[in-house]
Amino acid sequence: MRLLTACLLCAIALPAAAQIYKYTDANGNTVFTNQPPEGQAAQAVELPPTNTVESQPPGVVAPQETTAATGPAYQVLQLTDIPSDEALRANNGSFTVGVDIEPRLLPGHLLRLLLDGQPYGQASNVTRLQLVNIDRGEHSLAVEVLSGEKQIQQSPAVTFTVQRVNTSSPALRPPPPKPKPAP
Repeated sequence: MRLLTACLLCAIALPAAAQIYKYTDANGNTVFTNQPPEGQAAQAVELPPTNTVESQPPGVVAPQETTAATGPAYQVLQLTDIPSDEALRANNGSFTVGVDIEPRLLPGHLLRLLLDGQPYGQASNVTRLQLVNIDRGEHSLAVEVLSGEKQIQQSPAVTFTVQRVNTSSPALRPPPPKPKPAP
């Protein structure tokens, strides 16, 4: 079996060591070929050794660290779609917010919300984030950029008020039926 494998490897390597010939055809064009033409004067071409490059072992690329010396990784990082002048109306406490980020989110970076200073939800690479069942009242919200578990950058916090209608409120009850006049 080893002998057969060695013969096959030699047969495969044979074309790589083939001789190259050069001649001039009837139209005066220079032709290079691997077989000398019959009836033509051909010269054997001596080729220099081929260039080879040693393969390098794969190196470990250290992740780029963003430090205060180099400045923030993103020129724009802010939340959008949060009303600033009036309350945010969400009867079930669920709503979405957008993230305006420039340049685009870099590979390996994720976005996560900070609701009232605490991490909220899973980190994600999408710029539309959802909040679910948020209590009524005043809250602060920010978004942070993470690389793994490390915070790279944080947006300014935005303060807003969630307004949820109490479904047991007397104002929401249907009016009582009007009494029918007696006949």
